[in-house]
Amino acid sequence: MASPSFYVFIFIISLKLSQVLGTPNCGPIVANDIDRIQFAFNLEFLEAEFFLYGALGKGLDAIAPTFAAGGPPPVGAKKANLEPEVGKIIEEFAYQEVGHLRAIITSIGGIPRSKLDLSPQSFANLFDNAIGFKLNPPFDPYYDTVHYLLACYAIPYVGLVGYVGTIPSLTNETSRSLVASLLGVEAGQDAVIRTLLYERADQKVLPYNLTVATFTNRISWLRNKLGGCGNKDEGVKVPFSFGAENRTHSNVLSANSNSRSYARTPPEILRIIYGSGNEYKPGGFYPNGGGGNIARSFLPKA
Repeated sequence: MASPSFYVFIFIISLKLSQVLGTPNCGPIVANDIDRIQFAFNLEFLEAEFFLYGALGKGLDAIAPTFAAGGPPPVGAKKANLEPEVGKIIEEFAYQEVGHLRAIITSIGGIPRSKLDLSPQSFANLFDNAIGFKLNPPFDPYYDTVHYLLACYAIPYVGLVGYVGTIPSLTNETSRSLVASLLGVEAGQDAVIRTLLYERADQKVLPYNLTVATFTNRISWLRNKLGGCGNKDEGVKVPFSFGAENRTHSNVLSANSNSRSYARTPPEILRIIYGSGNEYKPGGFYPNGGGGNIARSFLPKA
C-alpha cells in the first residue's frame, strides 16, 4: 500500500506542473446555449460507445443508429471480460448514455458522431503517458474488470466537470434544466466507478506492480497536466490535505476544499480528450477532432 507521503508527492507535482505550464484558455468562451450543449455530444458519444461495446460487444449503430447522424463507427471497441455484476452496471450506464443522446437530440438537435478511437492501443498510449513509461504488456481496457474500470475512470469524469462548467453560462432555463438533469446521472456514474475502484484501491493491477490507487492518481495527474488550468482532478486515495475537511484519505467523490465539484471549459476538455494538451491538436480518442461548432472552431480551416 502506498504511503500518504506518496499521494502528497503526486498532488504537489500536479500543482507545480500547472504553475509551470501556465493556464492557457482557462477563462470562459463565447458561445450560445445550443453550441455549448452540443459540445457535450463529444463525451456522450464516447461514453455511449465505450459502455455499449464493453457490456454488449456492439455499439450505437446496433441500438440507436439514427443518433449517430451518419458519423463513422468507432475504431477498435469490443466486449470486455467483465464480472457479471459489473457487466450489468456498465450495461445500465450504456443505456443511460443512449437516453442522454436522445434527450439532447429531441431538445436542441444532434450532430454527426465524430470518429472515435477506442482501440486497446489508444488506451495503452494514454496509460503509458499517465504512468510515465511504457507498460509491458500494453494496457488493455478490455482485458478484465479492473482494467475496464480504470479505463472508465479515464472517461466519464471529464464529461461531468464539463457539465458543471457549462451550466453557469447557459442563458435559457430549458437549457439549464436539461444539462442539470444530465449532470445528475453523469455524477452518479462517476461515483459508482470510483467506489468500485476504491474497494480495490490497494489491489495490484496484474501484470503490473502498481495498485489501483496508483493508477487513478496518475490518470488524474495526467488530466491536470493536459488541462493546464490547475488541480481539478484527484484519485480515489489522497492525503488528508486533499480529503474532505482534511480528515480522510478516502476520495470516492472528487471535490474541492468546500466539497464542490470542479468545473472545466471546452478548451480544457479538448486538451484532455485529445491527449495532446492542445485544443488545436486532435488525437487520442478523437483522431480527426471533436464535433460541433465549438470543437470545430479550434481545428485548422480546410
